[in-house]
Amino acid sequence: MKAAVFKAPGTPLVIEDVAEPRPGPTDLILKVCACGICGTDLHWSESREGNAGWRALAPGTIMGHEFAGEVVEVGSDLRGQWQVGERVTAQPFIGCGRCPDCLAGRAFRCASATMRASAELSGAYAEYTRVGAATTFRLPASVSFAEGALVEPLAVGLNAVRRARLAAGDTVLIVGAGPVGIAVALWCRFFGARHIAVSDLVARRAERAVDFGATAAIDASREEVPARVRQLTGGPPQVVFDCVGLPGSFQLAIDYAPHDARVVIVGLCMAADTFFPAKALTKELELSFAFIYNRRDFEIVLDLLGRERVAASGMISDRVGFDAFCQAFEALKRPSDQIKVMLEPG
Repeated sequence: MKAAVFKAPGTPLVIEDVAEPRPGPTDLILKVCACGICGTDLHWSESREGNAGWRALAPGTIMGHEFAGEVVEVGSDLRGQWQVGERVTAQPFIGCGRCPDCLAGRAFRCASATMRASAELSGAYAEYTRVGAATTFRLPASVSFAEGALVEPLAVGLNAVRRARLAAGDTVLIVGAGPVGIAVALWCRFFGARHIAVSDLVARRAERAVDFGATAAIDASREEVPARVRQLTGGPPQVVFDCVGLPGSFQLAIDYAPHDARVVIVGLCMAADTFFPAKALTKELELSFAFIYNRRDFEIVLDLLGRERVAASGMISDRVGFDAFCQAFEALKRPSDQIKVMLEPG
């Protein structure tokens, strides 16, 4: 099968023919129909060593963890439970299915979890990929494969907003208008935030956030963000989300936050970083961190998409095949107004 293969840090991915995955007894094999490019993969492909416990990529790794596809093969223990041809999405890890964390819907914490983009489990920048049935979800009939590939980043945003304890009428500042920031804006609107200001160094990205729930867009390259938030919303934010995930963005969120605010770190920074604790302490900020999602988040996103209570397909800003994928992946490492570029292997 064709796949986009990682060779070395800082070098482009390469399209190669690789062996097709084989299912274990409780696995499914999917024909990948859509897979989104995630900022985590962009950062990961540049990392030259594991950072703060984050494993480095090995040459030959296949990334890609936001995907949907069609079942083409069913593991031996799943006959009668799953059928070839079913349309699905899946979480990017496979747990044991029996431990307390798996049973609680947090398979990523399973002591024996197999993580995607590893030697044991290749990712979905490929024609086919293997998934565990326990972390796989059927798509509602009205949800396309491309929308199914958005369930993972939408679940990240849902988890972050839940951890923020957002109250109806809150004013929110979202730092970073990439896919995670857009997803957070969408859920802040859904749960009743009154004002949702989104800042980004690329003005067009911030402006596009208005299509997904933001009530104000701020060009952080030209405007002083806290003052602009007050001007646009009439007061300071109760909640600040860091959706950037680069060194310095944690401190930036603390700088932007007013006294007594809730600050939620959502962007996954994969490098060492520093922050000034005294500033957070004297402001008496509530700091929390939101890492991915649980099973219930996936189920909620799929249900709401299927009943058209949230609309997310507009997040897809480009669709490419394997012929243009590696170039598109590299281009996203530079500032642009893209939101979600989707690989559609065909």
